[in-house]
Amino acid sequence: MSKPHGHSIDDYLEAIHLLVSPVGVYEPAKAPAAIAARVADALGVSRTAVGEMLKRLAAEGLLERGTGRELVLTAAGTERAEQVVRRNRIVERFLTDMLDYDPAEAHEHASRVAASFTEDMVERLHAKLGYPERCPHGWPVAPQQDREESRELVSLADLAAGDSGEIVRLTEQDGGLLSWFAAEGLAPGAKVEVRDIQPAAGHRKIQIAGDGEQFIADRAARGLYVRRSSDQ
Repeated sequence: MSKPHGHSIDDYLEAIHLLVSPVGVYEPAKAPAAIAARVADALGVSRTAVGEMLKRLAAEGLLERGTGRELVLTAAGTERAEQVVRRNRIVERFLTDMLDYDPAEAHEHASRVAASFTEDMVERLHAKLGYPERCPHGWPVAPQQDREESRELVSLADLAAGDSGEIVRLTEQDGGLLSWFAAEGLAPGAKVEVRDIQPAAGHRKIQIAGDGEQFIADRAARGLYVRRSSDQ
């Protein structure tokens, strides 16, 4: 597959899909619009490059323009984007589970590696891995599970002082942040409680179950998606 400006059609579909389907508001009619500028930022390319690719996506029936500047994936575009995401998450597990890459490295390499896999290869790989349900960062492999679960989650930054929850997913857009999460024990399955919030300083104090208290910047807290404790 050709890659104008270094990114393929699948890269763009994945970026648009993730922008319009954020955690907590996985409702197409309510999701924030994905506009060309946001897609350019997500992929690290120029707006001119994005404009060219958006025309191509529209011509192939994968994208349509909304009433304003928003970008809307067609049914075909959404289906293909979800399959791209699923494929990449399976390959991430291959890189971590079988080749011993750390989670941040796996995410960095996954899309390039996965682009060379056929559908049959992906399914064989999934079976070989024992059908893992999630990528190393906690995101579901199955699109339906992803959609349903996303409605239940909030970011750690949305919790008030005294609230607690379990980390379910980690943002994948920042490799440096992923590495920091790993070093601090902020992994899927970890139980956290917000002890104090300092808005002026831009950070909060949290406690990880079985560990001590620590400070976390609001920016990092926004990259941790949690399920609130059931007693709240």
